[in-house]
Amino acid sequence: MRIDIVSDTICPWCFIGKRRLERALARWPGERVEIGWRPFQLNPEMPSAGMDRHAYLETKFGGAERAQRVYTPIIEAGLGEGIAFAFDKIRRTPNTLLSHRLIRHAGDKGRQGEVVEALFRGYFLSGQDIGDVEIATEIAVSAGLGRDETRTFLASDAECEDVAAEESLARSLGIQGVPCFIIDRRVMVSGAQPADVLARAFDRAVADRAEAGVAS
Repeated sequence: MRIDIVSDTICPWCFIGKRRLERALARWPGERVEIGWRPFQLNPEMPSAGMDRHAYLETKFGGAERAQRVYTPIIEAGLGEGIAFAFDKIRRTPNTLLSHRLIRHAGDKGRQGEVVEALFRGYFLSGQDIGDVEIATEIAVSAGLGRDETRTFLASDAECEDVAAEESLARSLGIQGVPCFIIDRRVMVSGAQPADVLARAFDRAVADRAEAGVAS
């Protein structure tokens, strides 16, 4: 069974959704699962160099105080999944195109899941600017990719059009927020749903496939 996860690398609910998916898969007695990560930009108009964090919070939420009210339930949900969000460490909100390109590149190297995890941890736990070529390169190296090849790739414009095409496809499917889990190309689950909800969606996808008489 294949699960495609449409997400953004600066979306805290996507990090939470990843943890809930992992728990769902750990308890699901079904078949082998292949996971693919698909791009979505919550801030598609973000300047390529990103934005100062305070300016971003002011623009998006009307200031840090209102942002804190938004982030409080996220922090609580994160703790429930073993994630200690450190929003106070973030100094810059990045444009996420570079990180999505990196994820595609990592998929070609068989390290996509590791790179996604490292990007989430780098941004949300350490406040790293994942839109910076050098920082993203070091994150990729920590996840098992080669330094020189990764830096060369990120410094180019390789896969920019592919990321844009994938995001356009996601929006054409009606996806307006992330995370969104597309299970076996049959069942779509929006949001960072609890593990049991995801597990039931796995069962439904398998049952739908069986009813249609399609081999796995």
